[in-house]
Amino acid sequence: MPSNRSTLAGIGLAVLLAGSAHAGDSDPQEFSQIERGRYLAVLSDCASCHTVPGSNQPFAGGRAIETPFGNIVAPNITPDLETGIGSWSDEAFDAAVRKGLRRNGSRLYPAMPYTAYTKMSRDDVLAIRAYLNTVTPVRNAVDANTLPFPFNIRASMRVWNALYFNHGDFKPDPAKSAEWNRGAYLVDGPGHCGACHTPKTFLGGDRTDQYLRGSFLQGWSAPDITGDTRVGVGAWSTEDLVAYLKTGHNRVSAATGPMAEVVSLSTEQMTHSDLNAIATYLKSLPGKQDHPQTLPKEEPAMVAGAAIYRDQCSACHGIEGKGIAKLFPSIADSSMVRSDDPTTSIRIVLRGARSVGTQAEPTAPGMPSYRQLDDAQIAAVLTYMRNSWGAAAVPVRPADVARVRSDTALRPD
Repeated sequence: MPSNRSTLAGIGLAVLLAGSAHAGDSDPQEFSQIERGRYLAVLSDCASCHTVPGSNQPFAGGRAIETPFGNIVAPNITPDLETGIGSWSDEAFDAAVRKGLRRNGSRLYPAMPYTAYTKMSRDDVLAIRAYLNTVTPVRNAVDANTLPFPFNIRASMRVWNALYFNHGDFKPDPAKSAEWNRGAYLVDGPGHCGACHTPKTFLGGDRTDQYLRGSFLQGWSAPDITGDTRVGVGAWSTEDLVAYLKTGHNRVSAATGPMAEVVSLSTEQMTHSDLNAIATYLKSLPGKQDHPQTLPKEEPAMVAGAAIYRDQCSACHGIEGKGIAKLFPSIADSSMVRSDDPTTSIRIVLRGARSVGTQAEPTAPGMPSYRQLDDAQIAAVLTYMRNSWGAAAVPVRPADVARVRSDTALRPD
């Protein structure tokens, strides 16, 4: 059950880092406990789940988190004594965050990613608690468990934990550099990147043999973020990755959809050294490195797709698919376009998209919807994009487009 990543508007630097000028240029280890807790809350993207979009009540809970098994509502984690965590002991807070245990001893669902947070130290978790103690208490009683039967039976989590949960702090690899280990800690611990980017079993546990190779959630396909050169970030430089995480834009791509929220609430406020560490770690992961055959240009879908691309797409993305850096993404260099799961590409064509606006890149360029194209036309133009300019990927089928069109019709804009 991955953590929620739908778009959260209206909460940014002023909420998460109020009173701190350190997050972009200082060593977090030099912070006071409260400042370090604030920064760890940013690393952990706590606001994403625990704040209702558009509200002025940070961390007051009430946001529905979509999982394959139903919705779970994020609880109130303000220091309110009755409906928040104000009356919790440090031991109870640590047990919830790192062990997945409620105060009554029953099990939390892994929509709260304790499977990743367990890699944080107790000191880190208590620093987050110290920071949360400083936010405005909000009285907001939340019924977190809205799962249907039988998933609402928490006792079943004992079996799930036995299969998928390994409790314990992060253990550095002595054969790797300090920067690599810091990146591994951030990705696998507070950043809980695998919640979205690692494929899941039918029970919602990570497929560890496909670590960070992309997954489907909440109507989007989260991309492969290993060092795979075709569908991952292997063709990106370290600077490309850092720019993407810091500003939401780089020479190749722009953050939209769920990743826009991750940038605005979390990675934009990370230190450059931490972003470099994340990039170093991700680029070291080998990926699957497969090499499918490019479709011949004479294929009917390629011919039709080329014509649609020229008419509808080339004005922004260019005849050669290169786009304009930090404004219109490069289709020719896009690993997302070539992704094994084309869901996000289809969704963006159907609904359009707006990239994230950040302090460094506030423009937030957008793309219009092309839902007026039929399923076969969208499949053809995406097939063309995926198999042009030296790229290769399996064709997109009209049935794939129909599936995403049906799914997105049920979701709010």
